Order: sequence, then structure tokens, then C-alpha cells
Amino acid sequence: MGNISFNINEINIVFSMNYFNQNKKSIIPLILILLNTNLFFAQTKSSINYNQISGQELSTRTNTITTAVPFLLISPDSRAGGMGDVGCATSADVNSIHWNAAKLAFTDKQMGFGVSYTPWLRALVPDINLAYLSGFYKTKKSGTIAASMRYFSLGDITFTDINGNTTGQFRPNEFAFDVAYAVKLGKSFSAGGAARYINSNLTGGTFVDGSATRPGRSFAVDISALYRKEKIKIGSKKAILGIGTNISNIGAKMSYSDRGGKNNSDFIPINLRLGTSLAINIDDYNSIVFALDANKLLVPTPPIYKIKTNPITGQPDGVAYDAAGNPIILLGKDPKRPIAEGIFGSFSDAPGGYKEELREINYAAGMEYWYNKLFAIRLGFFYEDPTKGNRQYFTLGAGVKYNVFGLDFAYLIPTQQRNPLENTLRFSLTFDFDAFKAQNDEKAE
Repeated sequence: MGNISFNINEINIVFSMNYFNQNKKSIIPLILILLNTNLFFAQTKSSINYNQISGQELSTRTNTITTAVPFLLISPDSRAGGMGDVGCATSADVNSIHWNAAKLAFTDKQMGFGVSYTPWLRALVPDINLAYLSGFYKTKKSGTIAASMRYFSLGDITFTDINGNTTGQFRPNEFAFDVAYAVKLGKSFSAGGAARYINSNLTGGTFVDGSATRPGRSFAVDISALYRKEKIKIGSKKAILGIGTNISNIGAKMSYSDRGGKNNSDFIPINLRLGTSLAINIDDYNSIVFALDANKLLVPTPPIYKIKTNPITGQPDGVAYDAAGNPIILLGKDPKRPIAEGIFGSFSDAPGGYKEELREINYAAGMEYWYNKLFAIRLGFFYEDPTKGNRQYFTLGAGVKYNVFGLDFAYLIPTQQRNPLENTLRFSLTFDFDAFKAQNDEKAE
């Protein structure tokens, strides 16, 4: 097991997920970096707030958005993971809750169950991992119910005081439990929703600067829809068109201590996902799927603050505050906003205007080929703007079905060398209860 050690007195407001602290010197704890993996790709030279900043500087400065519990956005399954993390409008499977619960209304199976495992950031730490359990059941009517559980472990953390003395050891972990329901509203349209309980225990009750910490907890919902048009023609080939949308993690802010009151709470990763897919049946044995997703976080973008100057050295000396003790914002909007205002304001609050808003959209594209519905090969690519985290990687994947079992794996290939996401593998095992039932029926006959 790999150990991570850091000074608990240097934790920025107890893992508050704000790497900019208005009360004292800003220090990014290692555990925060491990959670918000896109911070690895930030250009540190652009993280400075300027009192005067040009349009060119606005277009190139890094302004990464961070939230609490970013593990909710990690692709949990190998099928989507092998296709560049797309899944909003692809065909329904046991992992649909994460991508778009509305897909489950179109499943041709009555029941399914799956388990996935992902060793995470193995290029840095050997014992961080994500486990995911999911299942669904299609009722006799038009509805489908589903549930899932994800568990994210950050390995062993060693806490030390300001003198480097060990004060304890803890294994931080986070989990989320979901229940979902999807229903057809027409021949080609469905809607779905999910409810989610989130628990994030990063400190184990450790005291920081005299303040007790606690697990962060939140409750959130997803709202999703899918349009699925079958029996369309691409030349002489039959095809299926899918168009989907999912707004996920609409929920309460999260805090890890009472220190700072409401100002110490952070948005969870409320996310808008739009996607489309085209599945083409080449012949009786071969089929291929092309898919594209776009994602945008519906949370405030960090503003640019006014910097005060040290009168003795003439050098920058922290954020400037007004008479009321609030930091002075040069460009952008105050990120400490109510949830609804943060969601709707996320389309117009970037310091760089609409151009920066467009850079906050991530794109994922993927392809899936099936032979005889038994063997699959997958390819994909994920793109995030360099100023917003710079996650850019290719993905490869494969899947095989045998009787009631399905086995899938995915491999991630970053475009940059020495990337913390390199060598990421995902493994998924699915169970087809319809096939199991059919197999038993054949034996009975």
C-alpha cells in the first residue's frame, strides 16, 4: 500500500475544494489534487490574478474549475471508458444511470447487473481505486427502475503536525448511492431521473487549527431525456439515431467543517451533458456505433481578483479586500452564490466572456464495432481545453460476451508524456439475466 503524508495545518480550510483561500496563504493539499485530476494539467504561470490583464492573457491563462466530490464525474465503466468517455445517447446498458438514466426505458432486457473496477492515478499512487456496482429491472409496464453504488478510495493518508510528527493515519473514501427510474413517453422519446446520496469522508474527524472536521454530505438529482429513432436508412443500411441530454448532480453544496459558515461550502459537480449517436447495422454479423458527447460544468467560474501591492517591496502581496472584508473582483462574478444562481449564471460568469465559456465545454468522441454481438472493439478521444485542465487522451477498449456473462476492459492513452492518467485500466463484468433464464428454460425442455 502506498502512503501519502502531509501537514494537516496546511490544509486549505479542511479540504474545502477551494484552492484559493481568502483567509491565509493558499496551499493546495495533495488530497485535493488527487481528487481534482485536471489540476495536474494547469499552467502554473497563468494561475496569477492580475490587476490589469489583456485580452490575449485572458485567452491563455489557466482558470480551472474545481468542485467538491469530482469523483462523481469519473467514467465508471469500461464500455464508455473505451469510447472516450461517451455514453449520453448510446444504447442502454447496466451502467446507464451515470450517463443518462432515460436510456433504460429502451432496454430490451428485463434485468441486468454489473460490476466495474478502476485503479485510478496509478502513475502517482498505487492504492487509489474506484469501484462501481449497478443494476436495473424493467417492469411489466413501460418503466425501468435501477440502482447503483460507487465507492472511491484514496488509499492510506498519514497526518502530521507542523513539526512533522505523525498524528494519525486514515484511509479517506467517498461513496454515492443512486436510485433511478426511466419511462417511455412515446415511441421514440423517454425521460428519466435519479436521486443520489453522497458521502465524502476525507479527514476522519481530524482537528485543523482547533476546528473539528466532518464528512461532507449532500443529496442530488439527475434529470435526463432521450430521443431514439429506429428504422432509419443510411444508404441501404438500417440505422438507429440517438439524441440525449442529462443534467446530473443538481444538489446542495458540501462542507467539511463549520469553520467559515456558508462561505466554506462548495458546489458539487453539477454537469450538463449533451450527446448523439448513430448505430449502423452493416449486415447480420457486423454493426458499428459512432457517438459524440459535450459536457459543461454548471458551477461558477473562478473570477480574477484584485491584487494588493506590498508598499515596501513593491511586489504582489495577496488579494485586496474592500471595507466590508470581501475580496475585490476585477473580472467575473462572485463564486459564493446560491445553487440556482450558480447553475444559470455558469453560462455567463467567466472572466474571459463567451470565449472562455466555450472553452469550458469538454468533448468526447467514440466508436464501437461489434461482430456477431459477441466481440467488440472500441476507440475514443477526450478533449479538454488547455486553459481548463488540459485533459486530452485516446482510449482503447474491447468486450466479449459469453452466455450470461460479458467482460469489458478499457485503456487510456494520454497525449502528453508523464501524465498522471497514463496506464489507466478499467474492468467491467456484466450479467445478462435474460440469457440465464433462456438457458434454464432450454434445459427444462
